[in-house]
Amino acid sequence: MARRRLRWEIAIVLSLSLLPSALYAVLDLVELALSTTPVADAQTTLNPQVSDTAILDTLNRVVRFFAGVAPVALVVWLLWQRHETGFHRLGLNWRGWGDIGRGALLAASVGIPGLALYAGSRLAGYTLQVIAGDPTFQWDSTIALVLSAARAALIEEVVVVAYLALRLRALGWRPTAIVLASALLRGSYHLYQGIPMALGNVAMGLLFATIFLWLLNRKRDAGEPKRSRVLPLVVAHFILDAVSFLGYPFALALFPQIF
Repeated sequence: MARRRLRWEIAIVLSLSLLPSALYAVLDLVELALSTTPVADAQTTLNPQVSDTAILDTLNRVVRFFAGVAPVALVVWLLWQRHETGFHRLGLNWRGWGDIGRGALLAASVGIPGLALYAGSRLAGYTLQVIAGDPTFQWDSTIALVLSAARAALIEEVVVVAYLALRLRALGWRPTAIVLASALLRGSYHLYQGIPMALGNVAMGLLFATIFLWLLNRKRDAGEPKRSRVLPLVVAHFILDAVSFLGYPFALALFPQIF
């Protein structure tokens, strides 16, 4: 009964978080395949403006941020135990600047190959134009883009990596299966960017899930509970998205044929 309940819990959490995005992305990919427009000429906007009034646009995006991270609050609560918080079980609690440094190094190791993949697949005509930020770089859009980066980092790393790994592990899944499930889910909701970028996100998912499980299964002193750290992954993802979103107008000015 406990295993059945756990499966239902996972299904509900994913349905409230990223599963709809994955289904929408599949539909977008099908629509792109059926369209007569070449892939290289198609485009998608990640952070569209929702109001012509600056303050209303910002407030709308603040509301979207809190609505978007609600599933993160849910999984923290679901993992909360009598003698340990959900933050500790996920490794989302603050333990010093080491998590920031490790996240920055991880972002650099992922960001450079990711940028090369996007540029190469765009020039080859296999990836549509991804409008990641505001070409005009207004103050209100800057706030909105930072919030968007934080939302994506939290929901993807906490739910798709940490929560899913802990719950699937409790169901008896092998580490390889957990890593594959997490990576494929990550790739699925990026299909709207085209096959190359979805595969790039699968590779990122393989790396991030492997790191989380490695930290979870590493040797510890006797009596020390097995815990991992998702915070460095959140930091890395936030840096990647923040740089992509805020740096978009500069990249567009320097490389208009790519961005």
